[in-house]
Order: sequence, then C-alpha cells, then structure tokens
Amino acid sequence: MSQPTTRLTVAQALVRFLSAQYTERDGVRHRLIAGTWGIFGHGNVAGIGQALLEYGDVMPYHQGRNEQAMVHAAVGHARQLDRLSAQAVTTSIGPGATNLVTGAALATINRLPVLLLPGDYFASHAPDPLLQQLEHPVEFDVSVNDTLRPVSRYFDRITRPEALVPSALNAMRVLADPADTGAVTLALPQDVQAEAYDWPEEFFAERVWRVRRPAPDPAELADAVHAVRAAERPLIVAGGGVHHSRAEDALRAFVEATGVPVASTQAGKGALRHDHPADLGGVGHTGTAVADDLARTADLVIGVGTRYTDFTTASGTLFQNPDVRFLNLNITGFDAHKLAARTLVCDARAGLDALTEALAGHRVAAAYEAEYRAGKERWERVVEAAYRADDEDAVPTQTQVLGALDAVVGDDDVVINAAGSLPGDLHKLWRARSPRQYHLEYGYSCMGYEIPAGIGVQQAAPDTVVWSLVGDGTYLMNPTEIVTAVQEGLPVNLVLIQNHGYASIGGLSESVGGERFGTAYRFRSADGTFGGAPLPVDLAANAASLGMEVLRAKTVRELRAALAAARASSRPTCVYVETDPASTAPGAEAWWDVPVAATATRGPALRAREDYDRQVAGRRRHL
Repeated sequence: MSQPTTRLTVAQALVRFLSAQYTERDGVRHRLIAGTWGIFGHGNVAGIGQALLEYGDVMPYHQGRNEQAMVHAAVGHARQLDRLSAQAVTTSIGPGATNLVTGAALATINRLPVLLLPGDYFASHAPDPLLQQLEHPVEFDVSVNDTLRPVSRYFDRITRPEALVPSALNAMRVLADPADTGAVTLALPQDVQAEAYDWPEEFFAERVWRVRRPAPDPAELADAVHAVRAAERPLIVAGGGVHHSRAEDALRAFVEATGVPVASTQAGKGALRHDHPADLGGVGHTGTAVADDLARTADLVIGVGTRYTDFTTASGTLFQNPDVRFLNLNITGFDAHKLAARTLVCDARAGLDALTEALAGHRVAAAYEAEYRAGKERWERVVEAAYRADDEDAVPTQTQVLGALDAVVGDDDVVINAAGSLPGDLHKLWRARSPRQYHLEYGYSCMGYEIPAGIGVQQAAPDTVVWSLVGDGTYLMNPTEIVTAVQEGLPVNLVLIQNHGYASIGGLSESVGGERFGTAYRFRSADGTFGGAPLPVDLAANAASLGMEVLRAKTVRELRAALAAARASSRPTCVYVETDPASTAPGAEAWWDVPVAATATRGPALRAREDYDRQVAGRRRHL
C-alpha cells in the first residue's frame, strides 16, 4: 500500500518539517527550531521566503539586518535555553551566505546549536553563471557555501528534493546531540527550493529528540573516586558544560559534601553563586589571585564541562605542581581526554551526582578549606577597591562602570559580553548571582556579538532584564540589530563604553612590544601615526538614530542614575559613558602566550622578548 503524500515545494516541506521538531530532557519539551531569522535575496526569496509566508502560523519569522548578527542572535537564544532550543537563519546566495561564516564558527566552537539555510547556485546549472555565483574551473560543484564546511558540525547541499528527508533528519540529530552540536548547514540551491515533490506525510509528523544524560562508566567512576580520595589539594575547573547540563545544583551538592573548591572558565562562571564559600571566581590568564594560586599547587584538577582553552591553562603554564593529575568529566570524549586525564565521559549532572554518592564521607582537610576561604576574602577586597569610586562626580573608570552596574542588576538579570578589555575585568570581578547571569562568549571572542545576542536572550527569556556591554570598537563592528530590537519592542539595555579605540588590544600591544600601533581611534599626527586628537564620533547619537532611548552619563553619579533608569525602562535603552582611561583593574594573575618578535631594533620589542623567553620556559606538557 502506498504512503499518503502531500505535494509541496522543498522549501515548504522543510519549514513544515522544522515546525514539528521538539527536544525533551528530564520530561520537559521545547521547540527544537523556535523561529527563523531571514534576510532575502534572489537566492531564497521565492523558496524559503515564500515558505515562511505560507506557514507563518507555525514558524515564527524574525527580520534581521545583518547575516552574521542573525546567527549571533540565534546563538544567544540557544545558550539562554541550555541548547534545548535553537533558531534557523536563512540568507540569499553570495555575500549573504558568506556573512554566516563568522557566526557559524562562533556557534561550533562554543558547542551551541544553530541551523543555517543559505541559498545556493542552481542545481541544474541551467543559467550559469548566475548573479553572485563563484565559478571554480575544475570543481564545478563548489560554491561560496563550501566556506561553511569547516565551521559546521554537519553540512549538506540539497541538490534533489528527496535528499531533504535524510539530510533534515541528520540535521536535527546533530542539533539535539549534546556531544556533537554546533552550526548545521543545509545549503539550498534556489531552483531546488522552489521545486515541487510528493512528500510522505510521515515526514511532517511531530518528532521528539531526547537529549541524553549518559551516566559514567562504572570502571571510570571507580578510578575517579580513587583519584579524588588520594588528592590533598583538589580543584574543580567548571566550564560551560555545567550550565548546558543544568548541573549547578549537582555541583553545589558535590562541593558542600567534599569541600573541593571551584574555579570557573569564562563559560562556566556562575556555576556557583559568587558568595558561596567555595567559589573562587575565574581561573587562568583572566582569573583571580586565589583561583590561580590554588591552580598552581593543585595535585588534582577536576575539569567539568571545559575545553581547557589557552586562557584557562595560561597557555600551559598554570598547573605547576609536579604531581598534578587531571580528571575530566565531559560529555565528549574529545574534551575529556585532554591533558592526559582520567576520564568520565558522561553528562555533567549525572557524573557529579554519581561522584557525590560514591565519595560519601570524604572531605578535604580543614586547613585546605581555611586556606582557600581566606584567599577568597582577600580577593573580595580587591573587587571592592576596583568597584569603589571615592568621587561620585568624577569620570568613571571601566571597573567603576562595572561596580555601578553591580549595584543595579537583579539576581536574574543577564549580562552579555564577548570582546575587548571587558571580558578580563568581568572574569576577575563580576559577582555572578545566578547560573545564567554571566553570559560571556569567549570561545571565539567575537566583536559584534553582544547586541544581537542580547536580542536572542530577550526572545528566549522575555521577562528577563538583559544588558549588552560593548566598547566603542565592538559597537562600530555591528550595531545593526538595534533596529531589530526597536522593531520588536525588545527592551535590551546597551551599556556603551567609549574609550576611543581598541583598548584591550592596545594594552596587549604595549605588553608585547607593539607600542599600541594601530589601536587608537584618533586623527593622524604630524609623524603620520594615529596620535592626534580623538575622532569626533558620537556613538550615542548613532544609537539614538537607530531608535534607542539614549541616556548619557558623564560622572559616576550620573551613571548610577542612568543604569537604574534603563533597568526600569520598557524600551531598548542605551547608557552611554566615556571612561577615564586610567586602569583600576587588577593585573593578570597568569601568563598568556602571544609570541613576541624574535628580533627587533626597537627597545620595547627587545624588552618584551626577554620577558617572553622567561615566561615560555615555564610551559609544561601534561602527559
């Protein structure tokens, strides 16, 4: 007996299919594809565009202004919902498609799901070469969309209608797989999008993708328990996997049962509340003194859901105890096996629960607890000093801006950042009050992420107060989605810090002998360098021209009032502040490897190389 079928275009079939996909974890169901972002051109307007119009009752559409920004918004949405829900992004062929590459890399590096649906050349090749088509002389099946292959966890080009069925199912499998998720790309030739086909009705049936919580292997668990019991100075490094698994309560239970302290990566910060006695704050190059001091002397490092990036390991120089060993709890074997570790390849919550039960009665020595609690108290005084403004009528420093924001935010507010000097200050100083409050994209550290990500977070959590923190360099990269926030009535708060250049890279440049070359936003001076007066740009006026309510603050006192007013506003609001360039942030507590010129004639580069050679000598391979 033949299957019942429905005649639809490929694009219509895809939209209907996506609208019926769900995830389920712990008995809670979410729409897997909650909506679709799109900018239309000839490559998708008559295909996916027409399908979204046709099925607007089941697939919400969001209008974007920049293709990269649409991916960032989708990533912010997915992170806020712990990867249980994603969004799709459709673009035309050509530059619209290649604009997706940066966002796709960000999603895949951070293990966050997003579905990309770029238009592509005609599968028939009938009108070749069409507008915006790349012609490769010896590989004629290549298109610009192939740039998405290395930054996607799954890629397919749908050159025949019937190929959509297995490819769409595989795409959903990857998006819903906590061990294998990232950007998923289905490249859609524009003629195929509009082609009709008789689809089996079963393709459009509601489908639930269960998000697994794999338990630890008993033998691996036994090894892990032995390692923890044998350790005198264990330290947990909490990564983003703690949040993705919603393992915060399990982590807290483990810590309170064993006394093992917790340091966090950028993605893992907030795994414990900042005021928990065992929370040591950030670890690594941008970490706290107490966390990095303990990391240097730890004899067992327990990584939970972390990728161990160079910022976390201080480029291989942080974990200096000659007897240090690693125990990695991670849902991916790839990450679990880093640093020659003992492994627990499992879900973070399931693994922590199992460890807590198996370690019943075990606790670290009282002297060790007293040591790290005293270090935490010392660091809290450093935070207070960085936040404090003795003169309320003075121009604030950047850390005083954070202090003013710290006094205004509620426990469930979300603070978003990604690039510049703010990530370092936030990692060291921010007091995270809830698991999702600290939203730092630092896998790709992508300038331009913050504003669109704020929109995605606001869509995922409409009753949450959202703050996007950006410097002037980041703002100029990607302010376009302000228009989307205004259009959709999303009350994202933008804190725009003007310091007239790339402050973070300027500081780095100075430290590695680059003398801040090319990092200031200034007119050229007589010698041809950019050493003249600051450029007369008015970013606040620009934000206002895009539809935001703008509050200008010149002093600490005005800043506090403006932040409070922004939080109370129901409109997208920008708080604009120029900061005192004098740094009041604590310095780096650990090294970061940025290679320095091996030979030079200028003094700063020569001195920087001497320091580099001293630091790199401390690198250690953990085997």
